[in-house]
Amino acid sequence: MLTLDEAVVQLDDRSSAKRRAAAKRLRKLAVAATGPSLLRALQREVLDLRTWETQYQMVMALGACDHRPAVPFLSELARRPLEATSVYAALGDSIVRLRGADEGVSAPVRWCLDSGTPMLADGALCAVAMLRAVPDPETVDYVLDFLAPLHSHDGLRFWAAAAAAGWPGERVRAFLEGCVAGPRTDVADAAATSLEGKYQTYRPL
Repeated sequence: MLTLDEAVVQLDDRSSAKRRAAAKRLRKLAVAATGPSLLRALQREVLDLRTWETQYQMVMALGACDHRPAVPFLSELARRPLEATSVYAALGDSIVRLRGADEGVSAPVRWCLDSGTPMLADGALCAVAMLRAVPDPETVDYVLDFLAPLHSHDGLRFWAAAAAAGWPGERVRAFLEGCVAGPRTDVADAAATSLEGKYQTYRPL
């Protein structure tokens, strides 16, 4: 298993698989001091469209290590057209984590939802669920308004259903009950747990 110093050095390896392994290790260690190295590595990595899996792990690692100076670059990257939409999910997750540390989660969640990029919204809601955060009531309504017109099979409901365990209000309960009655078992299971006021433990990729 890589040490912290070994993982930082390996971010410069010629092999994308090794760079990805290094980023995953640093994501797990979540040491703030590794943030600058991760940001520099990501800025190089995004020049190669083929290494999206490595980019995903680097973005997630930046959020895990709380490197807030990365927010401008991550926000700019989120506005780019990316072929690998899973990178958007990582961006949404980390932007909410990093901005949320100073601003609370409501503002960055709205920013992601307003982006017009579904996977950015998905990542943002994932972060809210993982952090067990409670947005302000206006933002809860904003999220529910965002989800309301979506098809009942749309997976964007999943993370909202998982996050809503700590959200108060009758409209939240109605949303969760609708999810339980819906066609997707993963969303229904998450919603059923949230109706009990409990959070499940999730492990995003």
